[in-house]
Amino acid sequence: MIPACLSDDWSFCPEREDLSAEFTRLLTAAQEGGATIAECLMIARHLKQADEPSWHREWKKLAHANRQRAEAAFAEGHMATAQRNWLRAMNYYSAAAMPLDLADERRWVAVLAMQECARRFLSARRPAGEVVTIPWADDGHALQGYFLPAPSANGRAPTVICIGEPGHRKEEFLFKLAPHARERGFSMLALDLLGEQRDDYVEALLQRRDLESSIASAMDYLETRSDVDFDRVAIVADGWGSSFVARAVLQEPRIAAAVCDGGLWDLHERSFFASRFAMSDLSIVPVPHSPLMASSAECPVLITLGEDGWLKADRARRIVQKSQPSNSDIALKVFTAAETGAAQAHADNPSLANEYIFDWLESQLGASARRI
Repeated sequence: MIPACLSDDWSFCPEREDLSAEFTRLLTAAQEGGATIAECLMIARHLKQADEPSWHREWKKLAHANRQRAEAAFAEGHMATAQRNWLRAMNYYSAAAMPLDLADERRWVAVLAMQECARRFLSARRPAGEVVTIPWADDGHALQGYFLPAPSANGRAPTVICIGEPGHRKEEFLFKLAPHARERGFSMLALDLLGEQRDDYVEALLQRRDLESSIASAMDYLETRSDVDFDRVAIVADGWGSSFVARAVLQEPRIAAAVCDGGLWDLHERSFFASRFAMSDLSIVPVPHSPLMASSAECPVLITLGEDGWLKADRARRIVQKSQPSNSDIALKVFTAAETGAAQAHADNPSLANEYIFDWLESQLGASARRI
């Protein structure tokens, strides 16, 4: 039986796109261990439609239950069960925080609980992960990351930096991307731009004109680690609008491979303004920085998008094809509705997209000697 707050197509609260999108994210997270479908449907039955207080209350309650199970399993030495429950608790705390105002104290309490679950997960993992602080800005603001060593602790391993948009927190990467990295023998640095700041700090981040410099800081940090093969460091910009990562790729010759939007959105904006104002010379249309596809990248770049996303696939193909004479190292993969993964940022099936992405990275970086 479909819960009352779900429509026939399994969308949650059609009048609230934000809650529907978050519910979809939670269901797809079940594929990677960030939720269970049964728990999500149970909560849907308890929720009042489009009611933010009940949304926050029910997901927080479920997060707490998973956290308690994790602690009990850890106390009895059942590390696998403890890790699984901490990952789910972490994700449910994130869901509880989602609809609240950025400055709401309840949101910060949920974020702190989510981060504590992430730290507990890292400590129980083998090899154990680390919480790392990376200096970035002159004003003292630092990046915060989770470093997850490759399954083989011997020697230097290829490493993938995973980062989202300003305001996106890194904890989701622990279940969404870390298993793909681990299975291919990669270490992973999960990173966000918020550092130790509250979510409302995103307003200050969006005013910065040097977001791409954060990637250089991350590379500086990785260069100091004796367990990182610095000739094989790649970056994955999770979420599609990742032009600040594309700009970093232009400026950072130490990156061996990149998965991002390739500056596609910047080029799309330039073309839109040109057509809107009947400009024949695209170069005079202002964009924040030079798009990656208009320049020569130092490393191979993969762009993935869904055909049902914000930018139409045919338009993306034309932009990429036009760039090919100047840069042949840019590849485009479009996921169709027939195969799923076709939604914006592959929200309907991120597992399928991430398998493709990490297979591509494995081809670019090579696999380590030992995998689990």
